[in-house]
Amino acid sequence: MPKQLILCDCLGSQTIDADALSNATGVTCSRVHSGLCTHQVEQAAQAIATGDAVIACAQEQERFEELAAEMGHPAPICVDIRDRAGWGDGTDATPKMAALIAEAQLAVPASKTRDVVSEGLCLIIGASEVALPAAERLSEALSVTVLLLGDDDLPPTRSYEIVRGRLRGAHGTLGNFKVRIDALQQVQPGGRAGFTLTDPRDGAQTECDIILDLSGQTPLFPAPEKRDGYLRADPGSIDGVAQAVFDAAQCVGVFEKPLHIALTPHLCAHSRAEKTACTRCLDVCPTGAISPDGEHVAIDPMVCAGCGACSALCPSGAISYDAPPVSFVFQRIRTLAETYAAAGGSGGHLLVHDADHGDEMIALAARFSTGLPSNVIPMAVEALAGVGHAEMLAALAVGFERVSILLSPKTEREVLERELALAAAMADAPRLQLLDIADPDTLSETLYATETIPMQITPILPLDGRRQVTRTAVKALQPDADQPIPLPEGAPYGAVLVDTDACTLCLACASLCPPGALIDNPDKPQLRFQEDACLQCGLCANVCPEDAITLQPQMDPTDAAFTQRVLHEEEPFACIECGKLFGVKSTIERITEKLAGKHSMFETTAAGRLIQMCDDCRVTAQYHSSNNPFAGAERPRVRTTDDYLSKRRDH
Repeated sequence: MPKQLILCDCLGSQTIDADALSNATGVTCSRVHSGLCTHQVEQAAQAIATGDAVIACAQEQERFEELAAEMGHPAPICVDIRDRAGWGDGTDATPKMAALIAEAQLAVPASKTRDVVSEGLCLIIGASEVALPAAERLSEALSVTVLLLGDDDLPPTRSYEIVRGRLRGAHGTLGNFKVRIDALQQVQPGGRAGFTLTDPRDGAQTECDIILDLSGQTPLFPAPEKRDGYLRADPGSIDGVAQAVFDAAQCVGVFEKPLHIALTPHLCAHSRAEKTACTRCLDVCPTGAISPDGEHVAIDPMVCAGCGACSALCPSGAISYDAPPVSFVFQRIRTLAETYAAAGGSGGHLLVHDADHGDEMIALAARFSTGLPSNVIPMAVEALAGVGHAEMLAALAVGFERVSILLSPKTEREVLERELALAAAMADAPRLQLLDIADPDTLSETLYATETIPMQITPILPLDGRRQVTRTAVKALQPDADQPIPLPEGAPYGAVLVDTDACTLCLACASLCPPGALIDNPDKPQLRFQEDACLQCGLCANVCPEDAITLQPQMDPTDAAFTQRVLHEEEPFACIECGKLFGVKSTIERITEKLAGKHSMFETTAAGRLIQMCDDCRVTAQYHSSNNPFAGAERPRVRTTDDYLSKRRDH
């Protein structure tokens, strides 16, 4: 159904050209209103009632959604063209507005979720002066147990449970925590005077839905702020403790946990034959949600916080971000670039940011500073660390002349620095940057001072997986490149170098190569290699018994990367009996020299000749030898009728 764009200049604070936007987006535009959220709300209601309204205001999105719910209509699409475009330097922002409107109309794929049930079983950990008041406040809303870490007196209350002990460890997440406690002492509520405690015992285990950690000690989990249901506060901070108590009270009910990551195990290059190869995802996962699981890795979706770093670094595509899918991110980038260019925009500069810190920075810069330049097009993403080299290169290859990534205080910066360095090595000019800025004025000043470098390319269609998009983008950005491009250490693209003097063509590397980049030849001793398939996982180097293999990170943009080339080959050995070619001549000769006449199994000439025979001839020779290993005891003579009759006569 065609959309109708409902425009508002927000009390005349921005300039909107309705006709130009209609021509650029193909959407029918309303007249330009000035107060859709206030005195012209009836016009907004009429537009919502049509069921196909796109309202050019995001500040009052909740108001418009409530209005739609009251009328029994679906919530309208709301797009911010004010903070992100209209409140800028006063130059024509129509191309950018058109790009933002076109992107807002893309159908977002439905996210996969899993229900998490929390019944309100809360464990509070800390000293009595902090933990007990928190338990008093929470006991009316939650089922509370307090784990006291000191030897303070016990209060005479049964509003909540109190235990003492030494916390040994915990694992799990909201609705499914499992806690181990040593030296556990429980309250004995009977008797006069104060409560007493049971004798301490080790190895106690308990389960809970929520953990409120007020101990001030080392967090129970890595990246504690990303662990659902684990609330932690400095016991010396009154405000911090109060906020943690409030948050704990909200952790009751049924929650939807997004399944951020999709895993395709057979593509994983983590391990083969108990030899470890790629560990990129394991090294960067902040929450410990990823663990080895045989030849591949396993992901605990309930622990995964969706930072996206593993997806950006996975060389094979076994791990991919799925909320939303990577393909949708490519679609957004392409839509922004194509619409901006079609509307007459030039020097496009993509600003990637997260939906919290980035949105706030842009809104403050627009309201109190000079806003964003008219050529800077913002794009909010759910997982900033999930924006890898493929997305950066794709943005350049679809038409953006520069890409900036605005970091947030919680961003996994190391991952983005690594990915940007990789993308920069494959781009043809300095077109990428990270912005570590926390001041809106500085953000505006930096973006206005950033120059774009014009480029002439044929825009690509960023389809398929990350590796394919990367290769297509590099060919578009460097169409004249005829030599491999050197890449930083650890890059997931490159060549395998073989020391032919050391290599014995045992082919262990080819038999275990996860993506099949190393290939043997069944007809002769030969090791071949296809660079396009190589993940630089390092397994070949790890399993090589001669240490003959090294990795060379590079990107070969030519078609040579798709062809199989010979890394090492030798002359086969001819069987001394039948002439059949088998094995490697140099290896057979070396083994013969070392063993024939010198080893107890090959002391005789006949035994020594076995080394120089093919499999079939070796078996035949051994069968007919005097000490035939296949020979058994002499077979018993077949019994006849005369034998039975003779036996009867004898009796």
